[in-house]
Amino acid sequence: MSQIETLSDRDHAAQVLRLGLPLVGSHLAQIAIHLTDSVMLGRYSVEALAGQALGSTMFFVIFIVGSGFALAVMPMVARAHASHEPLQVRRVTRMGLWISMAYAAVLIPVLYMSESILRAIGQTDAVASVAGAYLRLAGWGLIPALLVMVIKSYLSALERTQIVLWVTLAAVALNIAINWLLIFGNLGFPELGVRGAAVASVMVAAASALALMLFAAGMQAGHDLFGRFWRPDWAALRDVARIGAPIGLTNLMESGLFAAATVMMGWLGTVQLAAHGIVLQISAVTFMVHVGLSNAATIRAGQALGRRDGPGLRRGGLVALVLSGVAALGAVALFLSLPQQLVGLFLGSDVPDRGAVLAAGVVLMFGAALFQVVDGAQIMALGLLRGVQDTVVPLVLAVICYWGVGISASYVLGFVFDFGGLGVWLGLALGLLLAACFLLLRFFLYSGRGVSA
Repeated sequence: MSQIETLSDRDHAAQVLRLGLPLVGSHLAQIAIHLTDSVMLGRYSVEALAGQALGSTMFFVIFIVGSGFALAVMPMVARAHASHEPLQVRRVTRMGLWISMAYAAVLIPVLYMSESILRAIGQTDAVASVAGAYLRLAGWGLIPALLVMVIKSYLSALERTQIVLWVTLAAVALNIAINWLLIFGNLGFPELGVRGAAVASVMVAAASALALMLFAAGMQAGHDLFGRFWRPDWAALRDVARIGAPIGLTNLMESGLFAAATVMMGWLGTVQLAAHGIVLQISAVTFMVHVGLSNAATIRAGQALGRRDGPGLRRGGLVALVLSGVAALGAVALFLSLPQQLVGLFLGSDVPDRGAVLAAGVVLMFGAALFQVVDGAQIMALGLLRGVQDTVVPLVLAVICYWGVGISASYVLGFVFDFGGLGVWLGLALGLLLAACFLLLRFFLYSGRGVSA
């Protein structure tokens, strides 16, 4: 423990970057999978693209809640591994796999009935039909997709982040190849359109799950994850559910925040909505840097908790926050210096209203620049608190700050004070700023009390 206490800031930074950079790459690669789906379906037909966009949004909402159980595995494994408790590593990982499969089994029928659900909430028959066709196939990918998340969390907590990156990169290439064969019917394969993209998503998720499971089973870590896998461990299952359910709901609150902002941007008109969509995509790419570093912070905090290393927990948290801040400032400089060029990447020269969308997007990029700092801070704070297995109070704070403050401020600034789209973004930033402040205060109060008990 004494060696850990004397780690320099440079040592802490090196550890966070060694863990975090491969995870940043894997998150960016995951975005690339969804981007290639959109690009390839856009070349097939507008109807297929619209239906897949709607269907994948519904899938994502269900997936992101279920992924909370997988994300709970990360700090639990990190703590158990640092405490030299291989049995506990096996217990929580197995039960993470169990609860993820049970969750998927309950929700797959909902995805299978998605066409009726989408019609009931006012979607057109044509779009609901395409989205339903997509989800009746893609829904089966929920099981392997969540299994991938659990094994990624397990491997990341054991600092095997390189394999996570390489498997995700391979998944991008495989997704492009299967899409090319099945969407368009190349090389004699059937032309399936949006159903081809659905089949590709299931196959890619299954292949990724298989690859990661084979690696986990063969890396001789002494955990024997899949031996007598059928045996329940109700205590570990309850622990994973207790920590994971609030994480999933927090994820839902955050994604719902942006969905609500998108609805408000739609009230401002098509041009503002298009600009918002572009700026949101740009921000999502840079945000993946913070997500990867946040995952690394979760692991490092879990390790410190397992070693009962209070000073290392606090110091490591500070260093992780500084690294995220540096990344945020780099994004701010990029957004403020090249807003027109960045937005222009998403607009063809012959797009109707290109000039208006570009002008609106440039204004929103100034809001997105501020957004980088506060959004990065709050996701890092969440990561640190997850590392010490504190997830219920952060959920409450997220609901209050995201929805009680963020959405209200977006509406007031955007519509009452008539700041338009920029006001919506500034309101979101205010909500996330308050979340970051309260979450960071909670973490440093916790770490200040020590973790020796």
